[in-house]
Amino acid sequence: MNLKNLANKKIALLGLGVENYALLNYCLKHKVVASFTVCDMHSVEELADKFKILNKHANVFWQLGLDYNQNLDRYDIVFRSPGYPLAHPSLVTAQKKQPKLIVTSPMRLFMDLCPTKNIIGVTGTKGKGTTSSLIYTILKTAKKAVYLGGNIGIAPFDFLPKLTKNSFVILELSSFQLEDFHSSPHIAVFTNFTPEHLAPADQNNPNFHKSLKVYREAKLNIARFQNKNDFFVVNDKMSLAIAKKDSVASDFQARIIYFTKSDWPSRLPGDHNKENIAAAEVVAQILKISPEIVARAVKKFKGLEHRLELVLAKNNIKYYDDSFATTPEATITALKSFSSPIILLAGGADKGANFKVLAKEITKRVKFVILFDGQATPRLKKDLLAAGFDSKKIKLAKSMPEAVRLADGQALAGDIILMSTACASFGLFKNYKERGKLFKQAIT
Repeated sequence: MNLKNLANKKIALLGLGVENYALLNYCLKHKVVASFTVCDMHSVEELADKFKILNKHANVFWQLGLDYNQNLDRYDIVFRSPGYPLAHPSLVTAQKKQPKLIVTSPMRLFMDLCPTKNIIGVTGTKGKGTTSSLIYTILKTAKKAVYLGGNIGIAPFDFLPKLTKNSFVILELSSFQLEDFHSSPHIAVFTNFTPEHLAPADQNNPNFHKSLKVYREAKLNIARFQNKNDFFVVNDKMSLAIAKKDSVASDFQARIIYFTKSDWPSRLPGDHNKENIAAAEVVAQILKISPEIVARAVKKFKGLEHRLELVLAKNNIKYYDDSFATTPEATITALKSFSSPIILLAGGADKGANFKVLAKEITKRVKFVILFDGQATPRLKKDLLAAGFDSKKIKLAKSMPEAVRLADGQALAGDIILMSTACASFGLFKNYKERGKLFKQAIT
């Protein structure tokens, strides 16, 4: 698809998030002759800033509030936000009524319009943001013209006008961005795979996958459309699953390169980050970037905010913000990154996760647990008690200041206070970023 395909079409933008907003601005700037209708659950007041900018254009219309996703069959093309389910009844019904309706996404269109073939896509249950950012840092250090975007919060349409055929583009890609892909990047990176997104956790972003298989299939789209001149960089832990004869990936055309762990010095704690670094190293090798440049980039890379981030060290106590850890597997990874006694802040919104393995790991590694009040918290507490964790060493907190106060009250010199919740943030907090921000405010 190109911009000419949009001409004289009735286009719906389903959700005015970062990607659709950037796409709409791009189309308006390039004077695409089409009608654009913003379909969003929020009100004019909630979208005030964007509404003020966009409402100046005569070809921009609005369908807001409770009925925002109704009558989608009236349109020729629907650009959905990544958080909007492909299988949502509103889309299914619209496509039945209007079989020629095209349902697509800003990321798919970007892949079609991007002038460079030097696209590096990174996906995985966890680690994709860190790995994407590290690859970006390596290419920047190597003096490449490189741009970073995607699920990391930067819409590629914001930098599309700057790209040339020699540019490099790093895309962090979620399963929701990948699930309807019809092309793949030149270099695809798959950091790891664990159960995630199997139940809705946020009413404002309700997308989830019906099964683990569907989730895996979406992730594998990152390499499904590659050819023999492309590269698929995969965690060695997934090698058996990838190589199985009944695996979809066994028929992929790209050259598969597996990575394990890197031993290069870095500021990033934990074995999982050694794997992220190793993935970035493989990409650098493919691009023939010298080991000296890679080593320099790895050494200076500080990691991402809210990802096992060392926020403060005082009174010989270290405080780590791992608010991005919204699954049991991510919190297990965080726990295994330390040998010091840990006071853990956990619990929150329910994503349908199983906490039994996490509970056993907490019992082995954690001296005290503070649980945030939330729908998943009773299940986590139940599994902790079943694993033999002392009930006297569990406290419930109904706010971030209370949680930090309780943690400080248990901490001794040499301890680590770790916020790695294994749960979504919704309920007490708007999102994981607000949760991390409030943690930082409470400890400083």
